Amino acid sequence: MKHTSKWKQWTGAALLGAAALASGTVAAQNIKIGAINPYSGPLALYGTEVTRGYELAVDRINASGGLLGRRVELVRGDASNPQQGIATVEQLAVKDKVDMYMGTYISGISLTASDAAMRYNKLYWETNAVAVNLTERGLPNFIRSGPDGNAFAVTSVNVIRNLIAPNLKKDIKGLKVWIEHEDSIYGTGIAQVQRKLLTDAGAQVVGVGAHPARTIDLNDSVLRAKQAAPDVVVQTGYVPDGNLLLRTIREQGFKPGAILMVGTGDTPETLEAIGAGYLEGILVIGYPRHDITETFGPGQGAYLAAYRAKYKADPIAPQGMAAYSGAMIMAEAVKAAGSLDPEKVRAAAAALDKPESTYPSGFGAKFDKNMQNTRAWFTASQWQGGKMVTVFPQNAALPGVGVKPLARP
Repeated sequence: MKHTSKWKQWTGAALLGAAALASGTVAAQNIKIGAINPYSGPLALYGTEVTRGYELAVDRINASGGLLGRRVELVRGDASNPQQGIATVEQLAVKDKVDMYMGTYISGISLTASDAAMRYNKLYWETNAVAVNLTERGLPNFIRSGPDGNAFAVTSVNVIRNLIAPNLKKDIKGLKVWIEHEDSIYGTGIAQVQRKLLTDAGAQVVGVGAHPARTIDLNDSVLRAKQAAPDVVVQTGYVPDGNLLLRTIREQGFKPGAILMVGTGDTPETLEAIGAGYLEGILVIGYPRHDITETFGPGQGAYLAAYRAKYKADPIAPQGMAAYSGAMIMAEAVKAAGSLDPEKVRAAAAALDKPESTYPSGFGAKFDKNMQNTRAWFTASQWQGGKMVTVFPQNAALPGVGVKPLARP
């Protein structure tokens, strides 16, 4: 009931804010934000989910009077590959006259789109793409409010050490791990850090496999992994290749002690493709879900209520709440800057100092010299009874929740 009340207050504020803005109280033109995501092709569902997070953030921002005294408007820019990201940024800049950009579900698109945005001296605020080199470029218009690939790697190794090894009645020292990943900058960067951290922890990395995200055959990869006889298979990728990997593991009768999916494996699409029986016990590293505690993610209940009210459904994937949290951090930085100028927003963002568990996804806000948020982390969930249940870290898991057996049926 508390969350319903918050939603009613938010809705009422939104109506008042919209009325004020529409009445001409704000004479300036809308601030247009180009939302760069795949809205067509195999990843359109998830690009749309990220943008739904932006839409809910914009609703709340406009309910509070907008940004810099102006109403905020989202303009969708469809990009399903890196080259299309460049063309879409150019179209939004020239034709739609957007003031800044936010994105995106795919790291490769963020790489090219943010570079294109720089040519127009426009801010590119990244909420979801995680490739480490996106911030390491030092691009002056680029800021990332969400976690990066290193956070994926750190979280996955922590889960292997603290959840998987004890469940298998083994120590991480000597634990045999197979690393599989899609071969773009996203999967490759995470796999490299995973391998180093696992080796440093004493685990034995028995093999590394790489595949294109759009691959249609993973038999060779799974056969090589099976021959290596790992205790744990760790996969980093997207939904299509993640689902294919799980189907191929099942079809080959490969039964590692545990399967850990990184960045994928937690969606209704995976449940439909693989089935609850086989998914039971599989662990997934991903963005914090809406079943986290309110202590860990304050406002997550109100976000869920707003999502259900606007879209008449539950969230498809947790990326949306991370996008929402990132957009709210962006709004704070822009307000503090008093401008959309990338240099001024960058300086304002650098001055933010919000502790972890400030935003619904459990994020805080503290940016390093490359404008990477160092207080944004992933969580681990597990398939239990056909549902994803948050199990790590402990303060994010609901009371009474524990880890179920990890073995394949």
